[in-house]
Amino acid sequence: MDYRKLGNSGAVVSNLCLGTMTFGDEADEATSFVLMDQYVEAGGNFLDTADVYSAGLSEEIVGRWLKGKKLRDLVIATKGRFPMGQGPNHLGLSRKHLGEALDASLQRLGVEQIDLYQMHAWDALTPLEETLRFLDDAVRSGKIAYYGFSNFLGWHITKAVWMARAQGYAAPVTLQPQYNLLVRDIEHEVVPACEDAGMGLLPWSPLGGGWLSGKYKRDQMPEGATRLGENPKRGMEAYEGRNAQERTWAIIGAVEDIAKAQDVTMAQVALAWTAARPAVTSVILGARTAEQLKDNLGAADLVLSEADMERLNAVSAPQMADYPYGTGGIGQRNRKIEGGR
Repeated sequence: MDYRKLGNSGAVVSNLCLGTMTFGDEADEATSFVLMDQYVEAGGNFLDTADVYSAGLSEEIVGRWLKGKKLRDLVIATKGRFPMGQGPNHLGLSRKHLGEALDASLQRLGVEQIDLYQMHAWDALTPLEETLRFLDDAVRSGKIAYYGFSNFLGWHITKAVWMARAQGYAAPVTLQPQYNLLVRDIEHEVVPACEDAGMGLLPWSPLGGGWLSGKYKRDQMPEGATRLGENPKRGMEAYEGRNAQERTWAIIGAVEDIAKAQDVTMAQVALAWTAARPAVTSVILGARTAEQLKDNLGAADLVLSEADMERLNAVSAPQMADYPYGTGGIGQRNRKIEGGR
């Protein structure tokens, strides 16, 4: 397992993070315990959860697993923002909701401090300064060590970073976005914003919902041990759209070729590519079974060759038709200028 700094903080985490969204839902408590034991035994030290995962049950399972363990290097991350009740103040990034949500997460996890507290999504109704002031207070009080964001846009990130600096607040250290070979649009502005601020990326869905693991076949309805196969109504529209794109199958074909040549799995290739991307601190794994996790952990020390990375970068390049990112657009001109320096 490789270890990296948690964004611009001094904490150190493994390059693969164990996500716990399946805990209490697709993975029962006994299975969840096995997954966490397996992950730690492999050298992992970074767990990611959220209050809304299984309506708080995921945090409770992690808390019960942590009880009695002396894992001083373990870094625990959770999130707050989405509804945890029916009332109008039971969601959002207001001081009122976050205060209640943070205390509840601390109780469910059974810890005195959360290492990384993440804002699960942007809140357009709450003044940003209110959120940042709350987070700064939480750092100063010792309830959290660091904070980060999830699913923020580039301008959200930059505004928050500079407001924190202007007010003398603690700064965000990470961003958790969707990022994989099939979904690379964050490279337009989100990644540059994070790099400018020194923030680390914690990509979720690095296997593109299973597409990059080789589970899906062209023009064939998924069956068996896939989320869509077990529940055909789930994400059917997204499946049909992705299945119809030539880019999807070109990417999958490249991943499969490299996996065969390296004698590794497709999932390991996709995870290794993501872990090697600029600004990435740790890639979040979303395993449901010990077998899936074992396969994913095989990517921890996999280093793709420069030729393999170039092939994957080229075949998965974000599609940019026109202004401002495409041919003749501002982004294209800037890249040419920067390349000539």
